[in-house]
Amino acid sequence: MTEAPGVPDEVLVAQVLDGQAAAFGELTRRHQRRVLRIGYGFFRNPEDAADFAQDVMIKAYTALATFRGAAKFSTWLTRIAYNTAINEARRKPRYDPLEVDPVDTRELAPEDRHIREETVAALRKAMGDLPQKYAVCLDMYFYLGMKYGEISEATGFPVNTIKSHVFRAKRELRAALGAAEVDA
Repeated sequence: MTEAPGVPDEVLVAQVLDGQAAAFGELTRRHQRRVLRIGYGFFRNPEDAADFAQDVMIKAYTALATFRGAAKFSTWLTRIAYNTAINEARRKPRYDPLEVDPVDTRELAPEDRHIREETVAALRKAMGDLPQKYAVCLDMYFYLGMKYGEISEATGFPVNTIKSHVFRAKRELRAALGAAEVDA
């Protein structure tokens, strides 16, 4: 089994299905941040996000034989994560994007760190005020770098609905951040 970064996900999936369970470790390593990011958004703390990510990866491993390759592995995994999160979130609080700032600010100058913290706080508040469906789509589009079709496959929303949600979310964020700038 090859665990080199250049090996396509689909080859690793085939290796796992061929009995080489260690190949799933490489798939997990590649996609853990994506799954954790979704977990952070829904559950708002690292421990719950880590538990969620572990549950998602177990579900993905046990369902791997159902992966047909019609979509990218990352999209298929995101769909499992999104559906798991939606089911879990029905019992917990709403989706909260940008709960954890992915940038390590320890290396920034103090004034730059302060500006970054203020910016992230304003953006977090504005995104927290968005309808959940807008926030999820916007987060997947910008932070996870997913294309509209991939978001559609992951969420089950039609592509035009995704485009509409992203457009409306950006419009609402622009208005909210413009108002926050005026208040500052």
